[in-house]
Amino acid sequence: MLNVTYGGFPMDALDVIEWQDVTGTEIVHRWPPHGAGNIRLGSQLTVRESQAAVFFRDGQALDTFHAGRHTLETLNLPLVQKLINIPFGGETPFQAEVYFVNLRTMTDLKWGTRSPILFRDKELAMVQLRAYGMFTCRVAEPQLFVNKVVGTEGRYDLDSVEAWMRSFIVSRFNDTLGEVLETILDLGRVYDEIGIACRERCREDFDKFGIELLDLLVEAITPPEEVQKMINE
Repeated sequence: MLNVTYGGFPMDALDVIEWQDVTGTEIVHRWPPHGAGNIRLGSQLTVRESQAAVFFRDGQALDTFHAGRHTLETLNLPLVQKLINIPFGGETPFQAEVYFVNLRTMTDLKWGTRSPILFRDKELAMVQLRAYGMFTCRVAEPQLFVNKVVGTEGRYDLDSVEAWMRSFIVSRFNDTLGEVLETILDLGRVYDEIGIACRERCREDFDKFGIELLDLLVEAITPPEEVQKMINE
């Protein structure tokens, strides 16, 4: 929800900017949804707990605000001021977008292989494996996240984050499996090691995008039925 008042200024110049996620699923909400918004100095920006507001202009994330009520002025918009040279004390609206970023912890997210992956087994040659698990994360650096991941999207929801991260996790899982495991017959012995190694690899990846990976679990790695029988024996 965006709350807008006008205070005698042009109808498209905002005096109050705020957003509340009423769906519980939005991670990023862009104001306005399309194009640039007109914002004047003196406007009030309300950022709720577990939110950040990132000002965006000309393809780059600029000044970031955290929880609280902020009066927009040149002193707290140094990057916007540097880019577009807002007149000090001016009342002429300037153009920018505001990305509200949800900083809450995202739990119970799922990852898994959509189709079997081929594993080169030193005992059994090529084996098809499936794997799945859970992960938990949060946006730790909203400015970096908006720059690297969101771009010009009008909104970015939980499903989008889950799908985007899932592709990274599966890729890193494949790499980790080849390094840690020589034969699927030893799977039970190195299960935890695979999970830890995959988690650390993924953390390095996600850090580059402003996302903190809090936990990653490998819940199951399943070979074909005939191979599973060999492992059980």
